Amino acid sequence: MRFLRIRLFLQTAETFFNAFATLSETFPFMFMKPAGTIDRREVELNMNKRMKKSIAALFALSISVTGGAAYAANDNVPQTTAAVVISQSILQQIQIAIDNEALTANGYIKADAKEPMIPLRDVAETLGIKVTWNEADQSAELSKGALWTSVKLGEDRYVLNKMYKSLGTAPELTDSKTYVPASFVSEILHANVKIEGSTVSITSEQQRKTASTKGVITVVYDNEGRQTVRINGIGTDGLVLNIGAETVFEKADGTKLGFADLALGMEIEAEHSLAATLSLPPQTPTYKITVPEQAEAKGIIGTVGLIEEVRTGDDGTTSIRIKGMGLTEQTSSEVVLRLTDTTELINVNGETVEKSSLEKGAKVIGYYNGVLTRTLPPIGTAWKVVLQAPAEDASSQVK
Repeated sequence: MRFLRIRLFLQTAETFFNAFATLSETFPFMFMKPAGTIDRREVELNMNKRMKKSIAALFALSISVTGGAAYAANDNVPQTTAAVVISQSILQQIQIAIDNEALTANGYIKADAKEPMIPLRDVAETLGIKVTWNEADQSAELSKGALWTSVKLGEDRYVLNKMYKSLGTAPELTDSKTYVPASFVSEILHANVKIEGSTVSITSEQQRKTASTKGVITVVYDNEGRQTVRINGIGTDGLVLNIGAETVFEKADGTKLGFADLALGMEIEAEHSLAATLSLPPQTPTYKITVPEQAEAKGIIGTVGLIEEVRTGDDGTTSIRIKGMGLTEQTSSEVVLRLTDTTELINVNGETVEKSSLEKGAKVIGYYNGVLTRTLPPIGTAWKVVLQAPAEDASSQVK
C-alpha cells in the first residue's frame, strides 16, 4: 500500500513538472528576474535540474520506505521451516511386501546407509497395529493388544516394554511421512523381516509365534493402566508378563477369568511372545494365562530369599527360616515357616520336589496366609514353597 501511494505521488510530481514547463514557455516574463535577463533555455535547464534532484530524492525515499516496509512485514509474518528434501540421486527405491502382498507405498535407502527406511504408518496399519500421531512432540504411538511402542522424529530411541532401545537410525520425515529403519519391524514389532536387493519382505505370523512358560506368581502389578504379572522371582529374577487388552485369562477347563482373579502364589501357564527384552528380569507381551485347578490363593503373602536355617521340632515338624525380601511392602523380609502335610513343595516349573531339597543355602519363595506370631522373626505356616535354586546353585546367583 505504501508503495502505491509513493508511486501516485511521483506521477503527480511529474504532471506538475510538465505543467510548469508549459507555463514557462507560454508566459516567459513571469520567470524573469527584475534586474537583467535570463535566457529561456537557462530557465528550463535550472528547472530540470531542480526537478531531477527532487525526483531522485523522492525515489531514494521510496526505496528506503518500501525496503523498511518489507523488513517490517517479515517481522509480522510467521516463518515456515522448509521441509528437508532428500535428493533422489542418493536414494534407491525399495519395494515392500507384507505376507506376500505388495505394499502401495515404497521405502528408500540412502547412499552408505546400513538398512532401508520404510513408511511407518503404511506398514504398521497393514500389520493391524493402530498408529496415533502426536503433533506436539512429533512422535507416534503404536498399539495392538499387549504390544505398545513409541517413536519420535530425530531420536534413535524406540520404546519397547517401557524401555528404550537403539536401532542405529532415527525416524525421518520424508514427503510428509514418517519412515523408520526396517529393523524396527523385527526388533520392536516382532515380525519377520527379510531384505533382498531392493525388496523388503515382512511376515506378520512371526508376531504371533509364542512360547509357553509355567511359574508361580510373585508380583501382580496394576497401576495407571499398566498391568503386569511376574512369575518365579523378584528383583532381577523371574519373568515379567506384560498384559494387554487382548490377553485371555481362563482356567484349565476353559472357565473365563479376569486379571483381578490372579493372586500371589498362584501357579499359571503363560503363552507369550518369543521376543523378550534383554532387561533383568526380561519382559514379554502375553497372549494367554491359564490357571490350573489348585487351592484358593486369596490372602496369600510371601517372602523370597535363602534358607538360613532348617529346624526339626520334637514332634518331627520341619521349619525353615527364610531371609531375603518380602513380596509386598507389608511382608516381612525374614520369616520362619512350618511345613505341614498340606504344604505344597514345587520347583519353578510346578514339579513336586522332596522336602530334603529344602536345605540351608537353597533359594526359595515361601508363601503363607499372613497369620503370624509377633516374634522376631515372625512364625507362620507355609502354604506353598517354591524351590528356585538348590543350595549348590544358589550361591552363584545374586541374592
